[in-house]
Amino acid sequence: MRRRLLAPAVLLLATALGCTEADPGASGPPPALPAAEPEVRPLGRIVPLPASVKPGGAPYALTAATRVGASGHPGVRAVAEQLAAHLRPATGFRLPVVADPAADLALALDPAAAALGDEGYELRSAPGRLTLTARTPAGLYRGVQTVRQQLPADIERTTVRHRSWKIAGGTVRDVPRFPYRGAMLDVARHFFTVDEVKAYVDRVALYKYNVLHLHLSDDQGWRIAVASRPRLTAVGAAAEVGGGPGGFYTREQYRELVRYAAARHIEVVPEIDLPGHTNAALVSYPELTCDGKAPEPHTGIDTGFSSLCAEKEETYAFAADVLGEIAALTPGRFLHIGGDEADSTAPADYRAMTDRFQPLVARHGKKVMAWHQLAVDGVPAPGTLIQYWGLDRTPGAEKEKVAEAVRAGAGVVLSPADRAYLDMKYADDTPLGLRWAGTVSVRRSYEWDPGAYLPGVPESSVAGVEAPLWTETLSTPEHLDTMAFPRLPGLAELGWSPAGGRDWDTYRVRLGEQAHRWDALGIAWYRSPEVPWPAGR
Repeated sequence: MRRRLLAPAVLLLATALGCTEADPGASGPPPALPAAEPEVRPLGRIVPLPASVKPGGAPYALTAATRVGASGHPGVRAVAEQLAAHLRPATGFRLPVVADPAADLALALDPAAAALGDEGYELRSAPGRLTLTARTPAGLYRGVQTVRQQLPADIERTTVRHRSWKIAGGTVRDVPRFPYRGAMLDVARHFFTVDEVKAYVDRVALYKYNVLHLHLSDDQGWRIAVASRPRLTAVGAAAEVGGGPGGFYTREQYRELVRYAAARHIEVVPEIDLPGHTNAALVSYPELTCDGKAPEPHTGIDTGFSSLCAEKEETYAFAADVLGEIAALTPGRFLHIGGDEADSTAPADYRAMTDRFQPLVARHGKKVMAWHQLAVDGVPAPGTLIQYWGLDRTPGAEKEKVAEAVRAGAGVVLSPADRAYLDMKYADDTPLGLRWAGTVSVRRSYEWDPGAYLPGVPESSVAGVEAPLWTETLSTPEHLDTMAFPRLPGLAELGWSPAGGRDWDTYRVRLGEQAHRWDALGIAWYRSPEVPWPAGR
């Protein structure tokens, strides 16, 4: 199951069968990279790996005389202002943003560049001139992340560094492999503040993620204000795993998160988990239980024990109120309705409830997103996006149900727990995280192909990948950093880069070079023994 702890005997059996992975660094760490960064990073030696790189010529140098050119399009101007604001602290340069296409660092739209799609870009670097072109502002923003990574890691510092700022000469032409590249953050098990979530948004934006999936409700806590159901936050938000104080986002705070993500061309997908994982809602509104009695607040991490009541109309009125208000607050395409681990819900009741929940999403102009149990135990509505979280060893019959849903018109986002779950331990001795899906090393999280992962699901039906970060054992921003880095960039590469250009041996070198940047950003990353980190780190 998605977050269920396996019994020790089951874990031992899984290890004997080769279902878990021993620490690949047990035979000794790989050789370290040089301690210092090169003055000019080779073109395209970044994460995610670009689709096409043609190096050549002398580098472009950012100087005190540099001006950032932007057309009159407000979206271009906004991206140019973001770029300039990011470059100013470390360089100390003024970097004025001007409406001059001849500026030496120029951003421009090319509506005719159909091959670049919605997020592709072209970067041209030469002495005295760097141009970034895209068909959309989102494409320009993705290109800005490449500009950041091509510059020395010190560009991420907040104080002036007196050094050269060069980008290798040549051309990068880049488009994503998949349109959906998501990072999920569980704020229900442990609550994270608006500023802490914004910091996570900034981290995923650097690696060209374009979706933030917020898990807003669960057994332990309800984290979003609903005007028509005030007890959800007055009562249901006042707990978290381990008995902490919990918390919630006001409607305006949630809007601010949505705006902040949108400015980074990231779409927010809110999740309200139904019909299971609902203990916080049941504590708040006992009439949603079949016996009308409020359960005790839950501060543990076990799952599968809570359920809404299928036979009560109060259930559907509640779902209509909540989903309607969340839809009104969210400009994105999707509402995620959960649907997993409803172990205490009878199969007929699960089907009855999910059949009625899904039209509530469509009523507000949104598409349903749900965990893959909706395809196994229910019937996904047309156009539903199914999020698969099973394991390599998940029974074939369950995977075939997902394939059947795809043949009926559903799409798939892949989040296999033993590959993509960032809360799984890296190795047996990792202090943080769980291991019910086995240990997930950096290499294991990278070495799989989303386009060929599920039998019967063609690449054309795969919308993309998502990296979930569940927080049963994670309660601080530093915990999030440690479990996300260094695995988060690799999953970004699976979603962005062409399959044919990727391999572990070259990736781990590029990944090791990211350590300088993480240090500059203050990221509390995990030193995996699989990766050649810079000497002295």
